Amino acid sequence: MDKNITAIEEAKLQSFLSSKLNPELVVQRRNRPDECAEIYIGDECMGVVSKIIDEGETSFSFEITILDIDLEDL
Repeated sequence: MDKNITAIEEAKLQSFLSSKLNPELVVQRRNRPDECAEIYIGDECMGVVSKIIDEGETSFSFEITILDIDLEDL
């Protein structure tokens, strides 16, 4: 099974994440052939979404990386 996120899945993820988290959030598939899409708010990449296929079921994992330097001024 293909772990690449399709254009249809990208649109569905965009709708879901925008409605649940932030309407300014943008899902963008990567140009290189891998299973991830990047999540942006404005110009800042907030994390990635990966497609997981296990025992015939498909799910998506959203991972956010927060650098310690980003927390210094808070």
